[in-house]
Amino acid sequence: FERHQGKNVLFPFAFHCTGMPIQAAANKLKSEIENFGCPPKFPENDPKVRAQMEAQIAATAATKKAKALPDKKAKGGKTKLVQKSGTGIVRQWNILVKMVPIEEIPKFVDPLHWLNTFPPLGVDHMKKFGAGVDWRRSFITTYVNPYYDAFIRWQFETLRAKNKVLFGKRNNVFSLLDGQVCADHDRSEGEGVGPQEYVLIKLEVLAPEQPDRHSKMKALQEAHPDEKVYLVPATLRPETMYGQTNCFVLPDGEYGAFLIHATNEIFIMSERSARGLSCQLLDKERYFMNEFGKTECYEKFTGDELLGLPLKAPLATYEKVYTLPLLTISMNKGTGVVTSVPSDAPDDYISLKALKDKPAFAEKYGITPAMVDPFEVVPIIEIEGYGDASAVFMCEKLKIKSFNDKAKLQQAKDETYLKGFNFGIMTIGPYKGKKVSEVKPIIRQEMIASNQAHIYFEPESRVMSRTGDECVVAATDQWYLAYGEESWTEAVKSHILDADKFNAYDATALGKYEYTIGWLKEWACTRQFGLGTYLPWDTNWVIESLSDSTIYMAYYTIAHILQGEDNLNGAIEKSPGKIDPKDLTNEVFDYIYRKGAPMPKDSPIPAALLDKMRKEFRYWYPMNLRVSAKDLIPNHLTMALYNHAAIWDDEPEMWPRGYYTNGHVLVDAEKMSKSKGNFLIMEDTIEKYSTDATRFACADAGDSLDDANFARETADSAILTLTNEEGWIKDTFASTDLRTDGEYNFMDKVLINETNRLNQLTKTAYSTMQFREGLQKGWFEMMLARNDYRSWCQDSGVSMHKDVIRKWIENLVVFICPICPHWSEKVWKIIGKEGLAIKALWPVASDEDKLLTRQSAFLRSSLKQFRNQAGKAKKGWKKAAILLTDSYPEWKKSTLLWMQEKHDGSAFPATFMKDLKTWTGQNVTDKKMIKFTMQFASFIKREVEDVGAVAMDIKLPFDQYAILAGSEQYFKSQLNIKEFKFIKLDGEEGGADVPERVAENVIPGKPYLWMN
Repeated sequence: FERHQGKNVLFPFAFHCTGMPIQAAANKLKSEIENFGCPPKFPENDPKVRAQMEAQIAATAATKKAKALPDKKAKGGKTKLVQKSGTGIVRQWNILVKMVPIEEIPKFVDPLHWLNTFPPLGVDHMKKFGAGVDWRRSFITTYVNPYYDAFIRWQFETLRAKNKVLFGKRNNVFSLLDGQVCADHDRSEGEGVGPQEYVLIKLEVLAPEQPDRHSKMKALQEAHPDEKVYLVPATLRPETMYGQTNCFVLPDGEYGAFLIHATNEIFIMSERSARGLSCQLLDKERYFMNEFGKTECYEKFTGDELLGLPLKAPLATYEKVYTLPLLTISMNKGTGVVTSVPSDAPDDYISLKALKDKPAFAEKYGITPAMVDPFEVVPIIEIEGYGDASAVFMCEKLKIKSFNDKAKLQQAKDETYLKGFNFGIMTIGPYKGKKVSEVKPIIRQEMIASNQAHIYFEPESRVMSRTGDECVVAATDQWYLAYGEESWTEAVKSHILDADKFNAYDATALGKYEYTIGWLKEWACTRQFGLGTYLPWDTNWVIESLSDSTIYMAYYTIAHILQGEDNLNGAIEKSPGKIDPKDLTNEVFDYIYRKGAPMPKDSPIPAALLDKMRKEFRYWYPMNLRVSAKDLIPNHLTMALYNHAAIWDDEPEMWPRGYYTNGHVLVDAEKMSKSKGNFLIMEDTIEKYSTDATRFACADAGDSLDDANFARETADSAILTLTNEEGWIKDTFASTDLRTDGEYNFMDKVLINETNRLNQLTKTAYSTMQFREGLQKGWFEMMLARNDYRSWCQDSGVSMHKDVIRKWIENLVVFICPICPHWSEKVWKIIGKEGLAIKALWPVASDEDKLLTRQSAFLRSSLKQFRNQAGKAKKGWKKAAILLTDSYPEWKKSTLLWMQEKHDGSAFPATFMKDLKTWTGQNVTDKKMIKFTMQFASFIKREVEDVGAVAMDIKLPFDQYAILAGSEQYFKSQLNIKEFKFIKLDGEEGGADVPERVAENVIPGKPYLWMN
């Protein structure tokens, strides 16, 4: 499209191979071959083994169902083996079987073999798709490509020199199996999930009061008399600890007693949370446990074995509280231990109340009345309108009776937590009378300082690495990019919020960029293994995938000189510029990319070649448009803005000018799935539907951030549509029946005007990346305009005009060219045009004649109404007349004039109907006329909303009769009526014989077909 505007356009495409995905897939294949042979014999392929596996998983599902809460509906117990087609277990070997010859598969245990195989296939498929890519500039990333490798090393040396790359311990999502930080692109689940900070509250276990039940706990305390034992719930609300009445555990949960070496204490918590805590710092220097990622468990407990334990809760009003059962605890979140503050936590209130109100329920878990009855709600926070016990207030308000009322409890929780933080006032403790939002961090810090609490992190939700490891949050030594630095952040933010400098093409997308800039802080930019570029000053680290892909757009500008076509891996002998990657020093890249940098001294690269690369960069940059996926807004796309702002901090004009983002692709409104038979690969789709039909369906799939829907029916119909139109154009252009006189009739002018109108609308749609809208205007509505013209000419016995048809065809070919270039090229030749359609300038269009547009709309709407009215005619009615009028009766004029006053040029006020009722009451005396006036005004209001303020015109700006009479033969043919007459109700002949009930349907611009 931009090329049609007369611009030089660079559309490059490359292959990002950095990170863990390829490495993980290669490792998985290697493991399968080692464990199951080559070719592998997977156990699930044996019917007997498969049956055993299904039975085992079904038994587990049944057990889970049996343990479900009484009021809770258990989910279906189907296993993955049952639910999925095929084996149901994802094997890397089976994936590759569908992609490469079987004898080739063993080679893919080497990750580098993936790099040599799939990028060239991608190039081939993209060429078949007709992508207008400059393939001389294509490349792969990682150290395999020495040219790009040198470019990334320069980028990071530059960032380090500007103090953007720092080193230290930072909390990041981490895979213990991989032994490194797990960033978004390294994950199979949990993209976009970051660390969540909790406060571990230390509830000291006192001497057990039930020796038989708590024998394991007693033995633990006696065996370690110098090490205090604590239950450690994780909370987001340390300021509420004044209101603790008890502690909850899951009766059938599995817990451990883990030694905390740094404090010489024992924490009771889930194994999962202890694993995470072992990777975290107690303070700036010490980890909680002696060995990173390793726990020392003294004893294991079920939740039932912890119930009834007496505890000392920090800050609590009660000297002693007890451990009670809570059946809704998730062992996959927090520590599996939950502290209870029933005044401000609806779940806690309802659960404590259930134990009090249902003695049999409490007795089932060995909970005595003394453990629950004395513990009343402790008011700690006053919220206006909610009282001093907001949880109690919300539970009573929403009539929550059970901890199974999940939706209501969530609503109550969200409301009390939000109101409590923003508007709550402390009513207890040293900060009584202070706002919760002010004292929360103070109370948190005081509890940590007094050894009553510790900071603990875990991922906001589950994160799985591509190697199948559930990730934790770990404090590790890291090279990181300091994205949170204030001046850096402000520079990027001001850039994206300036519409003259940056275009996000969508207000929602722009909001996501601004939000990401608000939270994006320090980012771990290196890993200890995986594919990529080694950090130049510390080669123990590899630059991760979201950090080596932020300014690659600048590399495109010189890639054709360094690498050239068919040289994705950067083979030195293929370099068009005969440049050795070793000669690409920091000084060389500085000269190419940075303003004012001097020509490098003693460089083996000729000065003329350096100047050529410098000029190439300066010619093409900045990047006008980057098209990507919406899920990359929180990482890659925002990071690219930061990196451009750092590298070219003295040249903001070099920063990205626009990002367009889209959703994922659905096929026939469903997620792609092999089991559903709607999994499409580009090459297969092209072979089935053709390139242009595939592109046509892609353009029609959608324009917004929502997932695009590739409809196979659309691709199918596009084949027929494109073929038929090509045939019609060929036949019509060769026809000798076309008019060639200089006189244009009304419909000639209409088609020319429609072509001009759609020219502007299509151009606007494409320029705003609305290709579905562009297809609608530049193809479908162009077809409708041509169909109306062709039909009118045929039925009126008038030949189409050659010049008019030529203009329409030439415009159509260019309109559709960005979407269906091959079709356009073929038709371009048919109509005798020279050169290539893809290089044709966008057709020059005159301004739309809005009056003519309105006249043509009048003709179309009149025919539509006539068809509807003819269809309602009774059998035997043969007389027909078209009734029309150029004037309104006085009462309608008055109504229209009043409506014109109320309309502000864009809309009526929200009080329009109320105002109308008042106005009619004051100005219309006849009650019957009040009803008619209200109905008429409502009708005109809808017309205004449809066609604009012209619907309120007192007098039409065109001659209705001339347009209708000029199409008389057309109407006769379309309506299958041999004869009819025109009756002007406000003319001299009048309409004396027209019934009033019929005549009242006629207003200016709305003629009526009267049959009798």
